[in-house]
Amino acid sequence: MQFKITTSILLFLSIVLSSYAQTFSPLVDNRSSSFRGMSTVGKNTVWLSGSNGTVGYSTNQGKTWTWVNPTGYEKFDFRDIQAFSNKEAVIINAGSPAVVLRTTDAGKTWHKVYENSHPEIFLDDLAFVGKQGYILGDPIDGVFQLLKSTNKGKNWKDISNDYFLIADSGEAAFAASGSSMKMFKDKLYIGTGGKYASFFNYNPKGLKIDKYDVPIWSGQSSTGIFAIDFYNENTGIVVGGNYLEDKNNQNNILLTSDAGITWTKPNTSVLGYRSDVLYITESTVLATGTSGTDISYDGGYNWKNISTLSFNTIAKSTDNKVIYLAGSKGNVFRVQLDE
Repeated sequence: MQFKITTSILLFLSIVLSSYAQTFSPLVDNRSSSFRGMSTVGKNTVWLSGSNGTVGYSTNQGKTWTWVNPTGYEKFDFRDIQAFSNKEAVIINAGSPAVVLRTTDAGKTWHKVYENSHPEIFLDDLAFVGKQGYILGDPIDGVFQLLKSTNKGKNWKDISNDYFLIADSGEAAFAASGSSMKMFKDKLYIGTGGKYASFFNYNPKGLKIDKYDVPIWSGQSSTGIFAIDFYNENTGIVVGGNYLEDKNNQNNILLTSDAGITWTKPNTSVLGYRSDVLYITESTVLATGTSGTDISYDGGYNWKNISTLSFNTIAKSTDNKVIYLAGSKGNVFRVQLDE
């Protein structure tokens, strides 16, 4: 009886997964930049940021692009970007000196709104809900750096010593895809890695910070949580693994239904290391990394590999109909999910 039930379940999953198809269409190819930052506005606009001071945007779903690299920052690595409109965006770079640049005229001019020359400063990513946003940085003197803005990034306040995000020895955040944080109106979630992987639940209104262990692959500087996404304040996924062993999938994805207090493994895993994960809908989820892209149609419990192309980050339009993947080879693809 047990064998018949198991066989029926596997047959059902096979039918469900095979009833969907995916189409990968190239939009940008072989540009001299490693893309890790991507942000969408509305149905048609997408912004990109990456190494070699590269920033660009498209207002027609990636059919054509305008490149607006900030003058004087040709060697900077812009790991994350937040776009507010076709003309307004904020970018951050990784490494020292740390800078935050802002444009209000579609990249014709950029204004420096924050700078930090501390030798250990390293900004990982930024997250916004409305006008309020945060920037996360690697630990300095055992404390993760945290900047806050209440006016769409026009000004930034260092609140690292107001609300201590204490790091364990060897713990850090990753700037692999600009997805170490997930922000809700009154919550900020943070995933970390390195020698120790954890999950921060930060409630600024309640003046409360909870830190939970996450049993994902960790223990080395190349391991841990590389990206998080949440469908709502309770239901979420973390992905990562070891970027030096990007085809190894021993323990690189976990799910939570209680806002990060406990974590469980999926029934079937992604193919390997993953640097980004994104809910397309409550049931459809994408995860990507240098060894490929996987899809789940049941909220992350079962995964199917759909591509072995290398990517770093994922973004989607606000109506969930346009999905973008960008990678280290200056490549951007559009993914069409067909039923």
